[in-house]
Amino acid sequence: MRAFAVTMPSGERYWTVIDEGLEVVPDADAFLFHVRFGRDGSELTTKAHAGGIALFLRWCGQTGRSWHEGIEHLGLFMTWLRYAGAGEADGPPGQVLAGPGAFPVRGARRVNAVLAAVRGMAAHAVAAGRAPAHLVPLVYEVADGRDLPDEARGEEDRMFLRLRARHRLREEDRPVDRAADAEIAALLGACLSARDRLIVLLMARAGLRRGEMCGLRRCDVHLMPGSRALGCEVGGAHLHVVRRANPNGAWAKSRRQRAVPLDFVTVQAFDAYESERLAVPGAASSDFVLVRLFREPAGVPMPPGAVNDLVTAAGRRAGLARQVTPHQLRHAFGSNVADAGGAVDEIAELMGHRSLGSTKIYLHPDPGRLREAVRRVPSPRLTGDRP
Repeated sequence: MRAFAVTMPSGERYWTVIDEGLEVVPDADAFLFHVRFGRDGSELTTKAHAGGIALFLRWCGQTGRSWHEGIEHLGLFMTWLRYAGAGEADGPPGQVLAGPGAFPVRGARRVNAVLAAVRGMAAHAVAAGRAPAHLVPLVYEVADGRDLPDEARGEEDRMFLRLRARHRLREEDRPVDRAADAEIAALLGACLSARDRLIVLLMARAGLRRGEMCGLRRCDVHLMPGSRALGCEVGGAHLHVVRRANPNGAWAKSRRQRAVPLDFVTVQAFDAYESERLAVPGAASSDFVLVRLFREPAGVPMPPGAVNDLVTAAGRRAGLARQVTPHQLRHAFGSNVADAGGAVDEIAELMGHRSLGSTKIYLHPDPGRLREAVRRVPSPRLTGDRP
C-alpha cells in the first residue's frame, strides 16, 4: 500500500492509495476524493491523509485483518505505528516488534494525524453505506465541551455535546520551533537579490505560507494608504491571500480570504523588488508577484519548492548553526505578534488559522520576557518594608 498522486483532466490533483497490484483502494479513494473536491481541501491535505491511510491498510494486511476489523483493534495499530520503523512496517506478516519501552519511531503528533485520517475514512465509508454503522462508536465517543478552551466555548458557556476521538496520544505542550530574530537578520543579509529578501520578509513579517506567497497575484497587493479606487475597503498597505488553482502548484491552505497588513520594511522590499523585476523584460507581463528572474524562461511563477531551496542556500551562506525552514520563519511572525501583546483572535486572523487551537502554540512567552518579568518584581530590600 502506498500513496499515489492522481491528476484530473482539469489539471487539479489529489492523492489516493493503491495496493501492491497498483489498483486503487476504493474506500480510501472515495474519502480522499471527497476531501479534495467535496470539502475543497488542498492537495497537500490529501497527500498527508493518503500516507496515513496507507500505513493503516499496510498494518491490516500484515495482521490478516480487513480494514473494518482493523478499526475494531485501533489500539493495537497505535502501538504498531508508534514503534514500527520504515523497514519493519514493510516486513512480513507475523513479525515481532519492540513495543513500549523501546524508543518510538513516530511522535505523538504524527500518530494522531494518521489516526485522524483513518477515522475520517471510516466515518465517510459509514455515511456512504460502504461500511457497517457500528464502526463510528468505535472511533468516536460523545463528550461535552467542558474541556475545550474558553474561546471555543463562547461567551454564554452553555453545555453542548460533541464527538471526541477515542484514540489519541497526548502531545507534548512545548514552545513553537521558530526562527530567531538574529537568524532572520542573517538570512536577509545573505540574500542575493531583492526578490529573495522580499520572500524572507513575507514569511517573517507577514506570516505567509509558501503556497500563499507563491500564489500571490499583482492584484492582491495594495501598497497605497488607501485602496478604495481598486474596490478595496481595507486601509493601509496590505495584501490579500486568496485560494486559487495555480499552474505552479501553489495553494492557499485556508479557503477563507484574508487581508494581511504590511509594515514599512516589507513595503520597501516590494519597491526594491519591483525595480529589480522591471530590468528583466520577460518578467514584465506575468500576473504573479514572485517569478523567475535569473534563469530562463523568465517570468515563470516560482513553485513553492523553490522557496525551501532559497532559504536553505541563504542559511548556508549566512553560516547559520542550523537549517532554518520557511515554516520556522512563519512561526517567528506569529510568536513576535504574541510577544508584542497581540490577542489570540488577532494572531489567528493574521496567520489564517481556522481553529484557535492552532494559535495557542504562539502563546508560550519568550524566555527573555519571562526573565524580564522576574526582574520587574521588586526586591524586599528596595521596597523599604520592614518586619
